[in-house]
Amino acid sequence: MRVLTDIATLRQEIAQQRASGLRCALVPTMGYLHEGHLTLVDHARALADVTVLSIFVNPLQFGPQEDLATYPRDLDRDVSLAEHRGVDLVFAPLAAELYPHSRPDIMLAAPTLTDRLCGRFRPGHFEGVLTVVAKLFNIVQPDVAVFGQKDFQQSVLIRRMIEDLNFPVRLEVAPIIREPDGLALSSRNVYLSDDQRRAATSLQRGLQAGQAAFRRGVNDAADILAAAREPLSAHAEVQVQYLELVKAQRLEPVTAAEAGNVLAVAAFVGRTRLIDNLILA
Repeated sequence: MRVLTDIATLRQEIAQQRASGLRCALVPTMGYLHEGHLTLVDHARALADVTVLSIFVNPLQFGPQEDLATYPRDLDRDVSLAEHRGVDLVFAPLAAELYPHSRPDIMLAAPTLTDRLCGRFRPGHFEGVLTVVAKLFNIVQPDVAVFGQKDFQQSVLIRRMIEDLNFPVRLEVAPIIREPDGLALSSRNVYLSDDQRRAATSLQRGLQAGQAAFRRGVNDAADILAAAREPLSAHAEVQVQYLELVKAQRLEPVTAAEAGNVLAVAAFVGRTRLIDNLILA
């Protein structure tokens, strides 16, 4: 496995692989890898011959009061985990490599898909996400890119970007990986105290309560949301930012639930913001 930090060398390495007829998969991450990230690597390796893992804490997707400075980082640990999981190339650039002029003058936006869910509370976040992913697609030119379902709105936006801008990339979205108690794996889980960690499991319990109501035949979205909110309201440490039931493709709120709709939640547990979701089935 090679660890590369500059675009030119990465492009040269990938060109050599392509000259041999090999297919390339990209797994974009912000590092501090956990089993969720590594499962994405497993998916990528099953779909292509060469797996590229990017590790870059993207400043464009952090708001002024968010945790850019304190976001967990451990490149040596990440490199070791990636190597043991079979990654071929790690791309770990400095910010100046991707953004030589500090902040790019041209960025991507999707206003009709970012005015809801996380985008409503994190202005500019998805513009940063789309811009860095577009840059990575142009740099790596992967045949397939693998993302996780936990960032559901992100995956919807990236799929739309691929379609609207004609990127020759196949998008794969892998299921959420959870701890044994149901908490979705996240690099930010390390911020949680023991008590907060226990309270954070209410996110998944709330989603499951909504799913259970739907399976009992409840179709009214307000009733499903009420069922989902009950476990969340049992913990004073959990402050719900949003809890919504939306269509999977356009993220529009629904009034009558159907299979395939997405139940999505964002909440602060202490000062840590966590997200989770579940597809009704």
